[in-house]
Amino acid sequence: MKYQYTYRNTAAELWQLSMYYTYGSLVGLCNIIFTVAIIVMGISRWPELSNLMRGLVLLCSLLFTVIQPIAVYRKAQKQAAGITADTRVGFDDAGLHVLTGDKDAVLAWSKVKKISKKPTMIVIFSDTTHGFVLSNRVLGSDRAAFYSYIASKVKR
Repeated sequence: MKYQYTYRNTAAELWQLSMYYTYGSLVGLCNIIFTVAIIVMGISRWPELSNLMRGLVLLCSLLFTVIQPIAVYRKAQKQAAGITADTRVGFDDAGLHVLTGDKDAVLAWSKVKKISKKPTMIVIFSDTTHGFVLSNRVLGSDRAAFYSYIASKVKR
């Protein structure tokens, strides 16, 4: 094996993954625009707003900045609790060799759909919705060399 890692994703890593994809999409852009608009409206109209409207402005200001991230983290905690075995994944010229519990599989490089490099992780997609999340905690000092290696194997 050229590279081999054994890991179990944490709730924080799954939360980061969700936040990257939410705020890197059109949905995230809409969330940001909504939040900024509510804050600007709240500041500019605060003196003339009733107490009910002030409460709604505060609630809406916190919706995508505090409430949604907490809800996503709680979901990530449930997902992480459902991961009952470590994943061992190896990478060589043949592809990815995956062992989870007593199940093993080989995924050829031609079957890898996409590689996504984020600031705190690298995600290797086996299809449009499933993949392997390798965080910086798992990759350690191999991160740059590992990314170069897998990028050279996936021709897109």
